[in-house]
Amino acid sequence: MEFFLDTADIQEIETGLEWGLVDGVTTNPSLIAKQGKSYLKTVQEIARLVPGPVSGEVLATDFAGMMDQGKRLAALAENVIVKVPLTPPGLRAVGKLLEQGIRCNVTLCFSAAQALLAAKAGAAYISPFVGRLDDVGEDGMDLIEEIVSIYQNYDFDTKVLVASVRHPIHVVQAGQLGADVATLPFKVLEQLFKHPLTDIGLDRFLADWQKTGKSFED
Repeated sequence: MEFFLDTADIQEIETGLEWGLVDGVTTNPSLIAKQGKSYLKTVQEIARLVPGPVSGEVLATDFAGMMDQGKRLAALAENVIVKVPLTPPGLRAVGKLLEQGIRCNVTLCFSAAQALLAAKAGAAYISPFVGRLDDVGEDGMDLIEEIVSIYQNYDFDTKVLVASVRHPIHVVQAGQLGADVATLPFKVLEQLFKHPLTDIGLDRFLADWQKTGKSFED
């Protein structure tokens, strides 16, 4: 399973890359606005930094606007994926952009039926929002299971990108279900390292070694 960072923070991206754990990035205008930066320039900066896919989102909701903004985003770098909403104009744009060699990430997916439509339209990625489903009393991971099963039945090329990830359990469950990608806030990536027994074990090991009075070279 690939890990994408869901962020516009350059320092977080650089740290994830240094750890060797970041395969791509998803971002959007809201995340970039929080950084106080220019939208297109920031997408381009991230795309230059990250060797893998970088999803930049259109702001338009009409077909013509999405086509125009999608082309402008794709022109920023070869690894930019155009993120579009799961609406009739959005899926229409997916097919038309694909004809021009531009890949799309279809976002705001909340049902298996929507995911099926996105795959038929030619989406490179489908982004089900598991955390937001959890927020309204549904089990977001049930949707991931449904989508993975449907896609396997028909050998779609569309990758399942688990979005709105809130905690490490979402990541583990996504892996168990066979999702292709999980896009994580940096905080969740950090949390994946954590286990109290790891910390306790390391402290005990270092304490035991210190008692020997030896150095690394001894």
